[in-house]
Amino acid sequence: MSSRTHSAPASGDAPARRSLRPNGLARAAVRFKPSSFVGTFVALLLAAAVVSGCGLLLQTGATASLPAARYAGAPVVAAADQEVHMTVDLGEERDETSSPVPDRARLDAALAGTAAGVPGVARAVADVAFPVRILPPGGGASAPLTASGWGSTSFTGAALASGRAPGAGEVVIGTGTHAGAGTAGGSGAGVGERIVLRTPGGEREFTVSGTSGSPGVWFSDAGALAVSGHPGKADAIAVLPREGADAGAVADRVAAALDGRARVLTGDDRALAEGTAVPAARELLMGLGGSFGGVATMVAVFTAAGTVALSVGQRSREFALLRAIGATPRQLRRSIATEALLVAPLAGVLGCLPGTALAAWWFGELRAKGAVPEGLALDRGVLPYGVAVAAVVVTALLGGLLAARRPSRTEPGRALAEAQVERAAVGRVRTPLGIAALVGGTVFAGVSAGLSGDDAANTALGVVMLYMLAVALLGPVVARVCAGLAGTVLGRSGASGHLAAANSRTNARRLASAITPIVLATAFVSTLLFLHTSTDRAAENQRRAAATADHVVTDPAGLPGDAAERAARQPGVTAAVAVLRTSVLVPSDVQFAQASAQAVSADPSRVQDLGVRTGALADLRPGTVAVDQRLADSAGVRTGERLTLRMPDGGEAKPLVVATYARGLGVAEVTLPRSDLTGRVTAPYPTELLVRGGTAEGLAALGAVTGPDGAAAAHAPERELSAWANRTMAAVLGGFAAVAAANTLVMTVLHRRRELGTLRLIGTTRRQVLRMVRLEALLVAVGGLVLGSAIALATLVPMTNGLTGEAPHVPPLLYGSLAAGVVALGLVSTALPARAALRRR
Repeated sequence: MSSRTHSAPASGDAPARRSLRPNGLARAAVRFKPSSFVGTFVALLLAAAVVSGCGLLLQTGATASLPAARYAGAPVVAAADQEVHMTVDLGEERDETSSPVPDRARLDAALAGTAAGVPGVARAVADVAFPVRILPPGGGASAPLTASGWGSTSFTGAALASGRAPGAGEVVIGTGTHAGAGTAGGSGAGVGERIVLRTPGGEREFTVSGTSGSPGVWFSDAGALAVSGHPGKADAIAVLPREGADAGAVADRVAAALDGRARVLTGDDRALAEGTAVPAARELLMGLGGSFGGVATMVAVFTAAGTVALSVGQRSREFALLRAIGATPRQLRRSIATEALLVAPLAGVLGCLPGTALAAWWFGELRAKGAVPEGLALDRGVLPYGVAVAAVVVTALLGGLLAARRPSRTEPGRALAEAQVERAAVGRVRTPLGIAALVGGTVFAGVSAGLSGDDAANTALGVVMLYMLAVALLGPVVARVCAGLAGTVLGRSGASGHLAAANSRTNARRLASAITPIVLATAFVSTLLFLHTSTDRAAENQRRAAATADHVVTDPAGLPGDAAERAARQPGVTAAVAVLRTSVLVPSDVQFAQASAQAVSADPSRVQDLGVRTGALADLRPGTVAVDQRLADSAGVRTGERLTLRMPDGGEAKPLVVATYARGLGVAEVTLPRSDLTGRVTAPYPTELLVRGGTAEGLAALGAVTGPDGAAAAHAPERELSAWANRTMAAVLGGFAAVAAANTLVMTVLHRRRELGTLRLIGTTRRQVLRMVRLEALLVAVGGLVLGSAIALATLVPMTNGLTGEAPHVPPLLYGSLAAGVVALGLVSTALPARAALRRR
């Protein structure tokens, strides 16, 4: 009877033939033995969650955009590029990399006249926005206010409530502005009265010509440019087309007229003229979704593939029996492929749900911490979901087919024999590859140890990846070594110890499948956590060692520009140095690296001990710079040579290096004269004032006064964000690896139900069996912990040496908690299924 017949067969062997059809075998296996696929399903679901979650962040970074806010009323905007670009030579190809400028790039305000002469343009406004503070007669200062030229009201919508538009030496103040000033010091100025403003151009007196219903301060257009701190430079040029003119056509004509001297933006792209928030968020999201996502995806896929292979390997007896009753190798392979297609797509689709939740939570936290601007939404496009589902399907197919190669090719009789006892031979392909990865990791570790700065850190990442690959490929060999080393100790633990040692030696592949996820979890979590603790301790030690000032004066809104001069006039003050903290970009061969910077008003050695290695800080003059020694090594410059920098506004500078120092991580990697930042930052007010001598009471009029411990660490908010990101990445990877490890351990124990039952039948007590399982779990946990810790240490030593010049700092309590968690994971993940299996007996 034909096997194509769907009615009840007359022949007794027709059902057997139909059951041997690959699709029939697969459906029957999933239907009648679903427990065999639970572990695989969980691993694939977790992999899809990680891939989709990271993919959503990457996609959001790639498509990040915001509607215009300030320039919503200007259909066309011309602005400087808020990113700096570098062309990287990759041999036969060339690639371009870019980074957002630390502050804001500006353009020539005179271009407004050029844009105004373009046909179809009604008006072009050279727009600026900068912080000012009202200084009431009674002392103190108002909260920071945004100031701009009156011409900006043509597109922002602000209007006069009383008085008239400002002229030279005049201002319009918002109706809420003088109330705020009154709270700060009692201004209460009205039309015609005089007020003093602290502006980037200095403290000046103005006449109030009018008031507005909107918050802020407005100067005349020429007056705003004059006091903005960057005379002749505009933030952007707002172009207002004539009525009826097509904005797109006007934009094209303006772009032609400006001839590459500015970017001409329309639509949502106008938000790019409002600062670097979108480019910075894009860089951060693409870094998280791309760099971390790539590592997380590799770990997830590798772990899922191992779980699939374990599941297939556990069914070797079943496959051997199928071969014995006539199933062909091709039928077995097709059956495994069909099983993957039955299980993986569903796991992938369901995994996208926690992946979306993970991405939404992560994105929300970034927005709450100010790393992502308000209004930017998570892009939930379908591409990451499709990639996640495709990734787990391909992983399941390849993992299953590779694991099925041997059982499908082996002769039936031999397959049945091998299904009873694990073969001891090592893989002919994976073993050489594992040895190559081990050698490569060792070579990378040696190279990384000889480097410094970011070069050492970047090379160290290759170390952990290669060592992890080596452990995954050499798993059975590593497991036999672990079992051999632990055999002596286990042998002294009575009958249970002898059984645990024998099981571990003879089932190395099963042991390897359990150890590998724990190694992954320990290595990555330890690297991320202890990198943060190491850099944080080094920064704190450097900051404390560098703090030699007696008093630190700070104001969140910025100190007066002449704060150092005022402090120097106080009785007993021997030195006062104003410090403005910002960032600069240092180009390397492949990218721009952001470096913390401090601009000082005088010789910083009078109030800071930066640990000078070469040169002298007293030689700082306009056009010179002092840099951290590790940054100098990475940039390949020495004292007496010029260092290429991109200043906060993106402009290029080549100052002469006059000194190098050792404590840049805790203070600032770049130190330069404050005068070199003139016109290059939006808020040029000093961040802090470092004072030797004097009294806190005498300095209190300038701001909040603290002791030496009040000195701000270099860019503390960025360091806090980085620390939070490291902890979050450690939690994501550690959580995934922990669940994967628990899943694998549960699978291995449940697969041993027959073995555990046999031990009970031959007289082994229930207590002895459970103790054997616990000892095996301890071997897995301790082996994975030791290997993972060794990989993390091999990665951290060159990385922290390159970044801090010190050995890794591993807090005992934190490492002890990690170790206890790993051991508890191993014990719980084996004890519970073992008890369940024994109850069934």
